[in-house]
Amino acid sequence: MDKFKTLEPLKLYSPPASASPIRKATVAPQFVGKLPSDLHLLILSYLPVPDFPAYARCSHATAALAESEKLWETRWKSLKMDNKGLGVVLNDLEEHSKGRAAESRAAAPPTITVDDEFGDFASVDVPPDEMGDFVGAFQNPTTPMSASLWTNNFKSTSTFRGQYIRVHNLLKPLTKTLLSPAHIILNDLAAAVTPSLRSEASTLRLLFLFLSQSIQPVRKWREYRTALRSAMDRFDANLLAAFDNADERGDENGMREAAESSWLVWDGADSDWEMGKVWAEKREIFYDQPWDPLANFTKDRQLAFDAMDDFMTIVLNAISEHGSRAVRVFPAEAGVLISFSERVASDVVGEYISTVLTRAREISLDIFLKATAASFREAWKMVDTIMSAGGTSTSRTKAEDVVFRMFEPNMDEYLDEETEVVKPTFEAICKGWDQQASERHNNLGDVSARFLTSHNPSQVKRNVLASFTSVLLLPVTIVPRTVGAVGGALVSGGTAVGGAAAQGIAMLNPQRWGGAGGGGWGISNVPEGYQKHRGQGNETMFEIGSDEDDEDEQEEKEKAEVFDEKHGGLSLAPPPSAAPLSAGTLHTASTSLDQMDQMDTLLSLDVALELIHTSRESLKRLETFAAYPDRIGDRVRDTIEEVFILMLQALGDGHVKRGFSRATARMTSYKPAEHEETTSVAPLLQFFELVHIGDTIQSMVQVYFDKEMAPHIDKTDFLNSVVREKKRFENSLDDSVAGGLNAGTEVLMNQVEHIILKLTEPREYYPPENAALDLKPSKGCTEAIKCLEMHCKLLKGSTSKEVLEVFHQEVGIRLIAILQKHIKRQIISLTGGFQVIADLNAYHAFISSLKVPSITADFAHLKMLGHVYVVEDAKDLAQIVRDVTRYGGAYRPEDIYEFIQRRSDWKKIEKTVDKTMYNLSFKEDCIVC
Repeated sequence: MDKFKTLEPLKLYSPPASASPIRKATVAPQFVGKLPSDLHLLILSYLPVPDFPAYARCSHATAALAESEKLWETRWKSLKMDNKGLGVVLNDLEEHSKGRAAESRAAAPPTITVDDEFGDFASVDVPPDEMGDFVGAFQNPTTPMSASLWTNNFKSTSTFRGQYIRVHNLLKPLTKTLLSPAHIILNDLAAAVTPSLRSEASTLRLLFLFLSQSIQPVRKWREYRTALRSAMDRFDANLLAAFDNADERGDENGMREAAESSWLVWDGADSDWEMGKVWAEKREIFYDQPWDPLANFTKDRQLAFDAMDDFMTIVLNAISEHGSRAVRVFPAEAGVLISFSERVASDVVGEYISTVLTRAREISLDIFLKATAASFREAWKMVDTIMSAGGTSTSRTKAEDVVFRMFEPNMDEYLDEETEVVKPTFEAICKGWDQQASERHNNLGDVSARFLTSHNPSQVKRNVLASFTSVLLLPVTIVPRTVGAVGGALVSGGTAVGGAAAQGIAMLNPQRWGGAGGGGWGISNVPEGYQKHRGQGNETMFEIGSDEDDEDEQEEKEKAEVFDEKHGGLSLAPPPSAAPLSAGTLHTASTSLDQMDQMDTLLSLDVALELIHTSRESLKRLETFAAYPDRIGDRVRDTIEEVFILMLQALGDGHVKRGFSRATARMTSYKPAEHEETTSVAPLLQFFELVHIGDTIQSMVQVYFDKEMAPHIDKTDFLNSVVREKKRFENSLDDSVAGGLNAGTEVLMNQVEHIILKLTEPREYYPPENAALDLKPSKGCTEAIKCLEMHCKLLKGSTSKEVLEVFHQEVGIRLIAILQKHIKRQIISLTGGFQVIADLNAYHAFISSLKVPSITADFAHLKMLGHVYVVEDAKDLAQIVRDVTRYGGAYRPEDIYEFIQRRSDWKKIEKTVDKTMYNLSFKEDCIVC
């Protein structure tokens, strides 16, 4: 029983956490003496190597800390053995050290080996200075344990400590001569390694890293390091002389050996490597400069960059020749090619461009903008040449930075001037058209063909946009040259690409939209607005420059040629089913204006094209700098967006909105009674022409946005300033069209009412009893429907389906009001009632063709209303009036009562109708007091 232990009671429930909180176990810091071991290691990381033995003799703990791998790993990595291949130097030093030790043993006198009971002591042959300061600290025989600190693992190089001890033993003897003159230091170091420039340079570099603050191998390391730096400078000077001699002989192997050795001994403290800098300064391109920057300007103060082509050819040849040699001779990490290219860019190309831009600014700002973009495009050729010379060892980003840094001083001024020049140019284009329009309206006899007289306005619009797209595909010349220099860069309208441009311009000319023949899209009749974009000899407004070697521009040219082949004549021949509108209708409308201006001159595709062309020229110049990084790149992108926004504002507020406002004001002043009775409303016809032009302008802006602006912005970002401004432009155009249509609807319905009043005979609905019954619609009804039908058809294809539906609905609502008012003015007999029904049926058929359900139902109810004039029996008529469901709730009995009062027999049937409707008679049941 004594072997059994008493059972402890079980704890069914653990105590609450608050009663006995659980604490995480923490590792207690290890202390050496009264200080933690981490603090000891921190102190040892700053301790010179000669003080390590003294620290290690304090205790076993300090001896263990002195052997910590963390300490020796830091010192080993400070030597950078792997970066520049310095490990070979250690092997070389070790071989020479063993050779000298063997020679010294061979020269020593012979000794007699004595064996005794204590063993062979003579077998230990360790030089007394092998460990330098280490061994000097271990001469006290009472500290055998401390001495073993530095002898353990001495031969092992698997640890960082063992590797460092090997380096220390090999480099420590070399410090003895460092306080000697520089030439003696170099001679002694040369004797310690294999005689070659690279070996000597590697030894100097390794010894320089060894004598550093992070290692502190000896107590006088600072004095030794200063003396060694002086010796390295002298060695570098000798290398520079050897490099120059090899350069004069054309010995690239000798140049390469001297350059690599100089790169090893260079400490990187100076901003530039001396050897690479001196080599670059001796290139003749910095001194032999036979070019004249002002030769890029012609006698008529225009740009012709043929001289700059020749200049850049010299520069590119120099970079290619000398840059290729720099890559072969100098170390890749030295970056001599980039530094040489930067020197060429700043001292040669930069000075040349600065002179050109200064002269260009003196001539005009327009010339300055063109010269800036052209100069950058020419300088950009250096990038490809640098990459070709450097090969895979050169980063394209660094090559591009050469040009970016060289040109950056000019960018702020250029970006400021780009927007300052474009804005007044846009305003001048709009004001110029306004002045031309005011002069043009005096010649009322010149009625040009327009959208409205074409066989198919939608097809005309598609062809206009197709031609406009082909014009956008043509590259804009950034670098101007003379015609002879590029072999006809300014092509005439007869060539493939030039033909597409000429046809595009002719197509965009409103005076060429006639529907008479649909062909003949030549450029002989291009108006003055387009002629100013063309040079002499039928050159097109977009210069085709062969100087652009970019693949993108070549693809654009090919696309333009394919487009020209596909749409050779851009003929507007109508499809067989197309029903052309009469040109005489528009002529009649125009000649009926009398003193009113022609509103179709208020908007112009010529102005839109000119604004877009000006914006595109600026955009193409800015695209030259689109690759700029950092701040300048952000400014370039902002300027691209700003130019497009300025174009939209000029086109929207300065031209489109202003034109529609004037058109609306003129329409409201139109009085139908002051003009001839006609089925056409002249101002409304011209307003429909404006709607077609406005819709085409909006489509042109959309095409321009998709092809030119979309690559620079995120189209889905609704907060982007360009997207917002474009939306504002579209809304402004829609509002202008809607406001004009509202006024136009008012004018149209006034004209319809005027036609109905003038062409309706006095007894149209109360014919004589013996008159022949003709159930055809009356002349007033027929002409009113013709007027409405023509204007509704003209609006199709020029606006959105929603706007068109609203217009049709407004026409229907106002027409009902006019017809109700017209009926209430008439006296209608039973025979005339059939004429009323015939007219109402005609109006209903017209409204049904508009396919607007709401107003179609209203006219169906109005048509049913005509039946009250053909019912003979008064009681039946009263029942019809009381039947509210008969008219779908559109008319109350009181409303029908007003219409039947226009019957010619109303006085006869009034009593019967009243009694039947209200079951009373006013004369019998009402007493007047």
